[in-house]
Amino acid sequence: MRAALYTQYGEPDVLHIGEVSEPHAPAGAIRIRTLAVSVNPVDWKIRAGHVQKFLPLEFPVIPGRDAAGIVDEVGDDVSGVAVGDLVFGMGGVSDTTSEFSVLTAWAPVPAAWTPEQAAAAGLASITAIRGLAPLGDLSAKTLLIEGAAGAVGSAAAAVAVSRGIRVIGTASERNHAFLREMGVIPTTYGAGLSERVTELAPEGIAAALDTAASGSLPELIEIVGDPSRVATVADGARALELGAHSVNAVNESEPLVLAAQLGEARAYTPRIAQVLPFEKIAEAHALAENGRTEGKIVVTVGSL
Repeated sequence: MRAALYTQYGEPDVLHIGEVSEPHAPAGAIRIRTLAVSVNPVDWKIRAGHVQKFLPLEFPVIPGRDAAGIVDEVGDDVSGVAVGDLVFGMGGVSDTTSEFSVLTAWAPVPAAWTPEQAAAAGLASITAIRGLAPLGDLSAKTLLIEGAAGAVGSAAAAVAVSRGIRVIGTASERNHAFLREMGVIPTTYGAGLSERVTELAPEGIAAALDTAASGSLPELIEIVGDPSRVATVADGARALELGAHSVNAVNESEPLVLAAQLGEARAYTPRIAQVLPFEKIAEAHALAENGRTEGKIVVTVGSL
């Protein structure tokens, strides 16, 4: 099968399209004919060699952790899904940007989403939902999300709003209209955040979620007043030091099902900045690594 590959760590230009053996669905997993994948920060960090001490991989490496596609193999001990179903979900640490990919967590693609939107939802929605979990029941309370216009932040905001939580979200001014459309109260990030938040929520902030990796974790803890009510998906080392919750994504289907339900209700739509063809995988990584896009970079691999 055709797959995006790299045989050494480096800049996006190490990526190329090549031929590799097809994977098959083991017990507890499914195989999809891949329609689209998204480029997540972990994908380009792995490719650049930034995390090779923690995530050593054997070359050649296929990039990508999430994908959307059509089920064409169902492994033993799997129920509730059949060949021909359109699903989105999570593969291994790095292995989905190929004509066929194996998923170990998945959910049906809601009718309200395109396959490209579904491809952008997997890792972001799992990370967001796991990030909210340690903060407890926040119904009718105010949550501060740092980086609310990003892929993880907007997923977390959508989930929170659906639960009756009042959400204040930080973002650049060009993204404030987007946040308002989601039902989020926008504010800018950076210096003076505490004063701006106090003005928007004089009753106080019940909890905060950091999705931005902006170094703001100490200020978020100061705003909330208790590190146990602050979680981060982006600054694990500082969280350990300060006593906040550090959360990482794991392959679980339950959060994906929740994300799909919100998608079906049109309460969550994954935000896409640009869609590129398979052959432009290097350009996709370069755009994602640049970090200036408003939404996910998605790569189409196949077609319906």
